[in-house]
Amino acid sequence: MSTAEHFLALIDGRIAREEAQIEGLASAIEKMRVARSLTTADDEHDPEGSTVSLDQARDAALLVHARSALSELQAARDRLRGGTYGRCERCGREIPAARLEVRPEARLCVPCSEGRARS
Repeated sequence: MSTAEHFLALIDGRIAREEAQIEGLASAIEKMRVARSLTTADDEHDPEGSTVSLDQARDAALLVHARSALSELQAARDRLRGGTYGRCERCGREIPAARLEVRPEARLCVPCSEGRARS
Protein backbone atom coordinates (compact mmCIF):
# COMPACT_ATOMS: atom_id res chain seq x y z
CA MET A 1 0.00 0.00 0.00
CA SER A 2 1.42 3.38 -0.97
CA THR A 3 1.57 6.30 1.43
CA ALA A 4 -1.26 8.05 -0.44
CA GLU A 5 -3.41 4.91 -0.26
CA HIS A 6 -2.65 4.58 3.45
CA PHE A 7 -3.74 8.14 4.20
CA LEU A 8 -6.79 7.84 1.95
CA ALA A 9 -7.88 4.75 3.89
CA LEU A 10 -7.20 6.54 7.19
CA ILE A 11 -9.19 9.60 6.12
CA ASP A 12 -12.05 7.53 4.73
CA GLY A 13 -12.24 5.60 8.01
CA ARG A 14 -12.40 8.81 10.00
CA ILE A 15 -15.03 10.20 7.63
CA ALA A 16 -17.17 7.10 8.17
CA ARG A 17 -16.77 7.49 11.94
CA GLU A 18 -17.80 11.16 11.86
CA GLU A 19 -20.78 10.39 9.62
CA ALA A 20 -21.94 7.69 12.05
CA GLN A 21 -21.52 10.10 14.97
CA ILE A 22 -23.49 12.80 13.14
CA GLU A 23 -26.27 10.33 12.39
CA GLY A 24 -26.40 9.16 16.01
CA LEU A 25 -26.39 12.68 17.45
CA ALA A 26 -29.03 13.93 15.00
CA SER A 27 -31.20 10.95 15.92
CA ALA A 28 -30.73 11.55 19.66
CA ILE A 29 -31.59 15.24 19.28
CA GLU A 30 -34.70 14.41 17.29
CA LYS A 31 -35.81 11.80 19.86
CA MET A 32 -35.38 14.34 22.66
CA ARG A 33 -37.31 16.93 20.69
CA VAL A 34 -40.19 14.53 20.08
CA ALA A 35 -40.20 13.35 23.70
CA ARG A 36 -40.32 16.93 24.96
CA SER A 37 -43.15 17.79 22.59
CA LEU A 38 -45.24 14.93 23.97
CA THR A 39 -45.11 16.15 27.55
CA THR A 40 -46.33 19.24 29.31
CA ALA A 41 -43.40 19.19 31.74
CA ASP A 42 -41.93 22.57 32.53
CA ASP A 43 -38.10 22.54 32.63
CA GLU A 44 -38.09 25.26 35.24
CA HIS A 45 -40.11 23.21 37.73
CA ASP A 46 -39.16 19.70 36.63
CA PRO A 47 -36.18 18.29 38.57
CA GLU A 48 -35.09 16.45 35.41
CA GLY A 49 -35.70 19.43 33.14
CA SER A 50 -32.31 21.04 33.51
CA THR A 51 -30.63 17.70 32.82
CA VAL A 52 -32.64 17.26 29.62
CA SER A 53 -31.78 20.80 28.52
CA LEU A 54 -28.11 20.23 29.26
CA ASP A 55 -28.14 16.93 27.38
CA GLN A 56 -29.76 18.59 24.41
CA ALA A 57 -27.26 21.48 24.44
CA ARG A 58 -24.34 19.04 24.77
CA ASP A 59 -25.56 16.93 21.86
CA ALA A 60 -26.09 20.03 19.72
CA ALA A 61 -22.53 21.19 20.46
CA LEU A 62 -21.15 17.73 19.68
CA LEU A 63 -23.10 17.73 16.42
CA VAL A 64 -21.56 21.07 15.39
CA HIS A 65 -18.09 19.72 16.23
CA ALA A 66 -18.66 16.47 14.31
CA ARG A 67 -19.89 18.36 11.24
CA SER A 68 -16.80 20.59 11.37
CA ALA A 69 -14.51 17.57 11.71
CA LEU A 70 -16.25 15.89 8.78
CA SER A 71 -15.76 18.99 6.65
CA GLU A 72 -12.05 19.13 7.51
CA LEU A 73 -11.61 15.43 6.70
CA GLN A 74 -13.39 15.83 3.37
CA ALA A 75 -11.12 18.78 2.55
CA ALA A 76 -8.08 16.63 3.44
CA ARG A 77 -9.32 13.91 1.08
CA ASP A 78 -9.69 16.54 -1.66
CA ARG A 79 -6.12 17.76 -1.01
CA LEU A 80 -4.86 14.20 -1.16
CA ARG A 81 -6.57 13.60 -4.47
CA GLY A 82 -5.35 16.98 -5.73
CA GLY A 83 -1.73 16.32 -4.83
CA THR A 84 -1.35 19.01 -2.15
CA TYR A 85 -1.89 16.80 0.89
CA GLY A 86 0.85 16.83 3.50
CA ARG A 87 2.13 20.33 2.72
CA CYS A 88 1.79 23.12 5.26
CA GLU A 89 -0.58 25.77 3.93
CA ARG A 90 1.40 28.50 5.68
CA CYS A 91 5.08 27.72 5.10
CA GLY A 92 4.84 25.12 2.32
CA ARG A 93 7.02 22.58 4.06
CA GLU A 94 6.13 18.93 4.38
CA ILE A 95 3.94 17.98 7.34
CA PRO A 96 5.57 14.98 9.08
CA ALA A 97 3.79 11.67 8.56
CA ALA A 98 3.58 11.20 12.35
CA ARG A 99 1.43 14.35 12.60
CA LEU A 100 -0.78 13.21 9.73
CA GLU A 101 -1.25 9.82 11.42
CA VAL A 102 -2.71 11.59 14.45
CA ARG A 103 -4.45 14.44 12.60
CA PRO A 104 -4.92 13.38 8.98
CA GLU A 105 -6.89 16.57 8.40
CA ALA A 106 -3.92 18.78 9.43
CA ARG A 107 -3.38 21.79 7.19
CA LEU A 108 -0.39 23.19 9.07
CA CYS A 109 2.88 21.82 10.42
CA VAL A 110 3.27 21.99 14.20
CA PRO A 111 5.39 25.19 14.29
CA CYS A 112 2.91 27.04 12.07
CA SER A 113 -0.08 25.72 14.01
CA GLU A 114 1.52 27.07 17.18
CA GLY A 115 2.04 30.44 15.52
CA ARG A 116 5.82 30.28 15.30
CA ALA A 117 7.28 31.55 12.06
CA ARG A 118 9.71 29.31 10.22
CA SER A 119 12.48 30.72 8.15
